[in-house]
This record gives sequence, C-alpha cells and structure tokens, in this order.
Amino acid sequence: VDTFGLWRKRQFNQESNVQFGEGGAGTFSDGKLYSQIKDPQFRGRKVLTEFVKSGAPDEILYVNKPHIGTFRLVTMVENMRAEIESLGGIIRFQCKVEDINIENGQVQGVTLSSGEFIASNHVVLAVGHSARDTFKMLFERGVYIESKPFSIGFRIEHPQSMIDQCRFGPQSGNPLLGAADYKLVHHCSNGRTVYSFCMCPGGTVVAATSEPGHVVTNGMSQYSRNERNANSAIVVDISPDDYPDSPLAGVDFQRKWEKLAFELGGGNYNAPAQLVGDFLAGKPSVQLGSVIPSYTPGINLCDISQCLPDYVITAIREALPEFDKLIKGFAMNDAILTGVETRTSSPIRIKRNDSLQSLNTAGLYPAGE
Repeated sequence: VDTFGLWRKRQFNQESNVQFGEGGAGTFSDGKLYSQIKDPQFRGRKVLTEFVKSGAPDEILYVNKPHIGTFRLVTMVENMRAEIESLGGIIRFQCKVEDINIENGQVQGVTLSSGEFIASNHVVLAVGHSARDTFKMLFERGVYIESKPFSIGFRIEHPQSMIDQCRFGPQSGNPLLGAADYKLVHHCSNGRTVYSFCMCPGGTVVAATSEPGHVVTNGMSQYSRNERNANSAIVVDISPDDYPDSPLAGVDFQRKWEKLAFELGGGNYNAPAQLVGDFLAGKPSVQLGSVIPSYTPGINLCDISQCLPDYVITAIREALPEFDKLIKGFAMNDAILTGVETRTSSPIRIKRNDSLQSLNTAGLYPAGE
C-alpha cells in the first residue's frame, strides 16, 4: 500500500517504501533467481527449493535464468513468513532497530524505536543497500565499515518487440521463448566500464527512493513479462577514488545525484527523462517519440546529463552506439533514458572474519548487502 502510494499518488513514506518492508527491495524487481557467485556446495538449490515450497512454479528448479516476478513474490514471501512462525519464529513489523548495543567489542542486543531492548549476543544484520540511518549508527558505534565500489547511471527503455526481434530473429514472439533479455558491457576510452544491470524483459521502470526529496529508479517485471517495454539500468562503475575516502562518503555521493534528479524532475517525484537521440546529441528533449515511458508517478523531459557526473555521461554516450552494434536499435532516437539509478549495490562494506562475524564486533553477523 505504501509503495503504491508513491507510484500512484506521490505520497512518500520514508519508513515504508520499495527499499524496506516484507521481502525487501527484491520483492519489487524482476524476481531473478540466479547468481554469478561460485556455489560449490549448491546452497542456491536450497533457496530454489524453499521458493517452490512457498508456491513458486516447479520450473524454477530446471529452467535457465529462472524468475518469478513481483506479484507472485509477494504471496511467496507471505507463505515463508507463515512457515517461520509455524516453527516458532517471531516476525516484528513496525519495529525499527535504532541502536545496536555493544560492550567491549561484543554485541549485547538491539534497541527499537519504541525504546524496547532485546537482549542477544548474536545479531544477524541483513539490512540491504539503502538503510543509510543504520549505516550511520553502526559507524558511530565503532563497527568496522569501509567504502566500496558501486555503479550509477540511468534506466533505458525500448520496445520489447525490438529486443525480441534482435535476439530471436524469425522465432521472435514464440510463446516458448517468452520475452528476450540481454547483457551488455563496454570498456570506455576514459577508463570507465558501462554495463547493463537488472535487465527487466517486458517490465516497468519504478520509483525506488527511500528518502524524501530524492528520485531513484529501479526496474521490475511480473511473471508474465508481457509489458510493452524492455528496460535495464545502463550504469558506470564508481570507486572510492571518485569521492572523499571515508566510510560513508559513498552515501553522500549517491544523495547528491538523487537530489539533483528530484529537482530536474520537477520536485514532485517525477523523474527526469530524455530521448536517447537527444541525449547523444546533447540537447534537451521536448517531446516523446514512439516509446512511452513506464515510470510512475511520471517523467519530466529535460537534459538528464545534468544529474550525473560528466565522466559518467561521457562514458554512456560512448557506450550506447557500441551497444547498438550488438542489438540493432539500442541507440534508437526514441528510446527513453530515465534517471537516476544509484542503488546497484551498497556503497559500504561491513567486513567479516572466518566465523562470518564483524571484524571487530563479536556476535554481529553481516549478511547479504
């Protein structure tokens, strides 16, 4: 309900949005269930099995690049919650952790926003990539944190039919094949790398900010993947060398561009957008072409080169024509760029030792992002 409040009514809730809540940000995504990490013990298989137990289609156990999609994921996460509760687990909603209590380098428990203290010598920290207030709290408590690379850029939208034709040729549209995807990378002359990320076949671009006065984009698909547009992030690598080398400086770097995107969008959670042809020509867009942007609550046509660093813009302008050589039409004039994508991964790293605990805080187990 809170997520759709922003998408449909421009009503933003800082404590409940795409980035936070049951299932986390992954619920509002393409629902991809594959990874490039090495998995010699096949733990990923356990994950897929649990999804099937919770209502996912059996096909995810054998198809290449399985996915589920947002609406199906919502029900499955609810089923997982019911299973945890049946085994004696307790799920607490609207119970924000505001402090982690540490004495002599050992976790003692957590304090909630209500003031309640929950004692424990073992705390699993799985807060995702956008819990910026928690990052700050951990830093102030002395937990070891370091800055890490991430990527920023735009979302790009094309007709899904064009992507299908380029990837499948005469078999385009065959229901057995479904919607085509792609994965692209280009190493630029300025030393940057541009690549596609979180490609969503037959999906939509969604509002994904977690702070007021900011605009962040993401992509998602339903199980059917039958929306008219394909979208992906086109992003450029960022390293701690690009901003002051302090553990939380990457967060401030993200905020700077998200705030600029909010202002360029009109200050009402619309996103700044530009036709690819105009972006490559360096002129503001004033009228849409054949591709209708899917982002809600809406877009504001402008010159989006103003809401990312110059070296990012230069890299993307070089990469798009190169991508067009691999997928004919990728740099088509009417394709739409929507900004900004800043949450590809966490800007911080909480390092673990061999026992999977924080380097300097016993009992604290950083997990996921």
